[in-house]
Amino acid sequence: MNLERVVFGFFTILALTFNLVFVMGEIDNPNHHDVWVLTIAILVNLIATGLKLGDRSQIGALLLAASLVADLLLITARIFWIVAESDSATGPSADATVNIVSLAAGALVANIVSAVILVGDALMSRR
Repeated sequence: MNLERVVFGFFTILALTFNLVFVMGEIDNPNHHDVWVLTIAILVNLIATGLKLGDRSQIGALLLAASLVADLLLITARIFWIVAESDSATGPSADATVNIVSLAAGALVANIVSAVILVGDALMSRR
């Protein structure tokens, strides 16, 4: 077993799961979405992106592209949260929460693509 591949797969799947945890719940209810889960999702995604930088294969390029998309969308969602929080003393409104969760859902799709590519690559390399 290759420890590097285990760590790579671990962070890819962890990024996907933290992203899913943030998105779960009613899309317009700010109480169902925690800013700290979003922040941790960003950090784990950035670590996963860093691990994908060294791979120079075509699949590595696709993994990196998917990871960069997820990073961009999650960071944008966090910026939206900061702006929405500064506009209101009670936190993001329902409308702002919809925008934040929608951006995170887009990042979730990118993370799913990354996980599917990772699993497909692992299955193809076994043959």
